Formats: sequence, structure tokens, C-alpha cells
Amino acid sequence: DVQLQASGGGLVQSGGSLRLSCRASGFTFGSYALGWFRQAPGKERVFVAVINASGRRTDYADSVRGRSTISRDDRDNTLYLQLNSLKPEDTAVYYCAASRRTWPTSRIAYNYWGQGTLVTVSS
Repeated sequence: DVQLQASGGGLVQSGGSLRLSCRASGFTFGSYALGWFRQAPGKERVFVAVINASGRRTDYADSVRGRSTISRDDRDNTLYLQLNSLKPEDTAVYYCAASRRTWPTSRIAYNYWGQGTLVTVSS
């Protein structure tokens, strides 16, 4: 079975940092592009960051650009998202996802989803 297990969320003060992890199994991890999305209370799930299968190309939503780093470790089948200078508006459930497409930046481009990890940023 395909599994994407996100972890690393928690309560952090404004200005703090967190590193989210997403451990995957059940598919050929190294062949998939990977992404992070987030969903704030009462809002739609939106794109945060993407990394291609080779790991050589990344992109970010404007809201997190310059404060976040997406990375992957294909030896461990793990995806990461480093979040720095966190703001209260970063509060959301963060989801990891995997896509067979070369460069997926929309929700519908993703084949597999994790269960999400909650990030709460206090002011």
C-alpha cells in the first residue's frame, strides 16, 4: 500500500522554525516529483512547494518563498520542508504529496497524499 506519513508539526512562536518530514512507502519514491500543500482553517488546500524527481529543481509559493526550503532524501524515501521566520498566517495543516508528472504545481497533478501535520504559529 502507498503511504505518506507527514510529521514535524507543532506549536511554535512567531519567528520560529520547524522542519516537516514526510516518509513514503509503497511506490518508487525516486521517480516521483513531490510537493507540500497547506490548508488553513476554513480555506482551500493550496500549493506551498515542489521538488522534481531528480531534486535539482524546486519552486515555492510566494507566501513562503525565501523562508522555506524543500528537499528530499531518496535513500530514506523522505521529503522535507524547512519553515523559517514563521508567521501566524502560516498556521495550517501541511500535506505532502507525490506525483508522476514531471513538474506538478496544482492539486490535481498529484497521485498520492499524506494525512497532514498541523502547524500552529502563535503571535
